[in-house]
Amino acid sequence: MKASHLTSPPPGNERALLVGLERPEHSKWDHAESLQELGELVKSAGGEVVETAIQRRPAPTAAYYIGPGKAAELAELCKKENVGTVIFNDELSPAQSRNLEKVFERKILDRTQLILDIFAQRAKSKDGKLQIELAQLQYLLPRLTGMWTHLSRQSGGIGMRGPGETQLEVDRRRVTEKIARLSRELAEVRQQRGIQRAGRLRQHWPICSLVGYTNAGKSTLLNKMTHSEVYAADQLFATLDPTTRQFVLPNKQKLLLTDTVGFLKQLPHHLIESFKATLEEVAEADLLLHVVDLSHPLYEQQMEAVQVVLEELNAWGKQMVVVFNKIDRVTNRALIEYALHKHPHSVAISAATGEGLPELFEEIEHQVKSWRLRVKLVIPNHLTALVAELHRVGRVLDISYQEDKIALTAHVPPQLQGKIKPYMVADDDGDFHARTSPGGPAAGEAAEPGCERAEDSRAPRHPLAHRNKRASRSRSR
Repeated sequence: MKASHLTSPPPGNERALLVGLERPEHSKWDHAESLQELGELVKSAGGEVVETAIQRRPAPTAAYYIGPGKAAELAELCKKENVGTVIFNDELSPAQSRNLEKVFERKILDRTQLILDIFAQRAKSKDGKLQIELAQLQYLLPRLTGMWTHLSRQSGGIGMRGPGETQLEVDRRRVTEKIARLSRELAEVRQQRGIQRAGRLRQHWPICSLVGYTNAGKSTLLNKMTHSEVYAADQLFATLDPTTRQFVLPNKQKLLLTDTVGFLKQLPHHLIESFKATLEEVAEADLLLHVVDLSHPLYEQQMEAVQVVLEELNAWGKQMVVVFNKIDRVTNRALIEYALHKHPHSVAISAATGEGLPELFEEIEHQVKSWRLRVKLVIPNHLTALVAELHRVGRVLDISYQEDKIALTAHVPPQLQGKIKPYMVADDDGDFHARTSPGGPAAGEAAEPGCERAEDSRAPRHPLAHRNKRASRSRSR
């Protein structure tokens, strides 16, 4: 029988030591939370956290990041506990990584390398693999000098000069050339995604992007709303590749819902740069659904981290609905009330149980209502393609066929106004021009779930608020 060889250790086999540096400008709570998040990243990568070590210093040391005495102490701990990997909570310089490897005689990783490893595991699509490979090479390039273990037995002296440096320069050039090639391929990916977006825009459907901190429940919400089976798990960066699904609101408004990669504090800058081909889906969206894990003790700091990434993507300031998720895990119900009143246009839901989803759909309807115009049209019989397009991208409320023309009333996207303008006629109110639909059903039409809306100054909608008709009228006023 052929022997089988594992290309990577089985999940849980790699024992890791976490090392953090607590500085005066960081609170103990924030530092502890950051280390806990680092531990979750290790679990997502398939490792096991054996011990966590913290050193308090005013600043990192240039040689070892931590103090040399602390490094020697932790090296002994690694031998005692059979730890194979030491992971630091910040990005290490190339010199620090080399020096620490000599002291520990173990594999040394930093937070950036760990995130890159998780991304490499999760990327499934071709463009996702290209993006993570580019990020890994950009991280590797300045660290090549410590990578040549096949030359480690050579020492200085006669006959020993040259080969190491020659090998280093050759590989550095190869890495640089590969980075250039990957950048060109990703430029093509960006162009292809632009063509795909242009095709979606021709449908005139609003595009909503799910954004938020990693493990906030975006993929679970996408599955719940669209009845999809996108992979979702209670771990950091469970999904990387963007997924777009069609979704129809209760008022029959169609939109496209896109799930995106989760964000993280201290997300490496070059990783954001590499994934811009993917994250452009966020920048091009008409509406952002910011999913927040309300059960997390530092949910507000996570919201700030998401804002930082959105600003870097030039997407901050877009029309947004804040979706406070996982309320089934919140024991203090007053926290939900507080969060909803603090953030306008917010709803509280549980993507796992479905609680609060009607209120979310209602809020989305309210946000996209400005994209729909209610018009009355009289179209010649031979323009059946235009009638079909109105059925496809809009919502036909009433239609009647006459001898040589078709009369209809419909909700249509504003992008179609130029095409339908020659066929617009005065409606029952004597108004010739298209007018923005209030978001509810037409007069005489049966009301559908989630069609009633309050004005913009209303209180945020959430499943815990007491909703009766009197309260709804009060909010409208």
